[in-house]
Amino acid sequence: MGIVHARNSIRHEIEDNEGYRLAVDAANAVRNLSTEQKVAQLFFVTPESLVAAYTDETVTEAGEATSQALSERPVGGIIYFEQNLVDAEQTTRMLANTQEYALEACGIPILLDVDEEGGTVSRVGGNAGFGIENVGNMSAVGATQDAAYAAEVALTIGSYLHNLGFTADFAPVADIANNPNSDTMVWRSFGSDPELVSSMVAAQVKSFRSQRIICCAKHFPGIGGAEGDSHEGAIYSDKTADEMYDVELAPFRAAIEAGVPMVMVGHLSCPSITGNDLPASVSPAIMQDLLRDRLGFDGVIVTDSLGMGAIVERYGYDRVAVEAFLAGSDALLMPADFDAAYQGMLAAVESGEISQERLDASVYRIVLMKLANERR
Repeated sequence: MGIVHARNSIRHEIEDNEGYRLAVDAANAVRNLSTEQKVAQLFFVTPESLVAAYTDETVTEAGEATSQALSERPVGGIIYFEQNLVDAEQTTRMLANTQEYALEACGIPILLDVDEEGGTVSRVGGNAGFGIENVGNMSAVGATQDAAYAAEVALTIGSYLHNLGFTADFAPVADIANNPNSDTMVWRSFGSDPELVSSMVAAQVKSFRSQRIICCAKHFPGIGGAEGDSHEGAIYSDKTADEMYDVELAPFRAAIEAGVPMVMVGHLSCPSITGNDLPASVSPAIMQDLLRDRLGFDGVIVTDSLGMGAIVERYGYDRVAVEAFLAGSDALLMPADFDAAYQGMLAAVESGEISQERLDASVYRIVLMKLANERR
């Protein structure tokens, strides 16, 4: 027994040392960034938004425009859509070049993101240029009631994404489709049973992580029962936090326990929790009080797209990112006008509205997540 305990002690000491080195490296990387670079790291944008100053064409390669844009604004991540992905050779080359330019710009790897849930939200699987079969909707996966199958599906997705050069996937969907009057998430959700959805979300998180793909549970605190579509306008839930805890929040709790590195906060308004009609993505009561404090999540909080109708109808392009960040988000996804959002964030930091300490904390979380994934 003494040898076993000694081995375990050595293993834990090595893990602790690796964690310490990782934390030090992330802190040093943040320290070496300028304020402008730190602000850029907060944004996850489309490739078109990144290079908008140089071209208005659809981006299918990473060349001089990408290199120059990243040297000026080394964003934390780029999210690609089907129009950017022609075939395996083109995608692999584009992603590899982009990663090289990002490292040259600031020494920090960039997240190369995609929405690859399967089924109706699939940019690679089912795309004729790749010869990769679409794994199907998660509603069908959920109908099997087999968490091992859900894990296998995520393993398949994670494997082909990693082979192409992607480093992150905005999946799995942790929403529960429990409202017969809403079909927004009916195909994308694993189902209506919290226990089943929780088991499948946790299984997929573990599979993605095994493939060195940074995954993201979405859309906190759970939009599956809301009527309407936040792409177009406001959506609501009248439930309290206690009412959500064992239902809508259950899959997110499972994802956190499984080690999910990132949680996406949606634009659901929860007046019974917040006391107002602010979308979750700009609500401290949702991001800080509920997700951070009550659920204990200490990873990266990313907003849903800041170009959606539910959020842009409230704030100007120069303020939407600031409001989301002040409310507790770390990463800012796809603002409708990246330049205006970037300038708005920079002005808020320079004026003191956003403290340097607050800025550094979020950039540190993002950088730590990326470095940890590289060293898995």
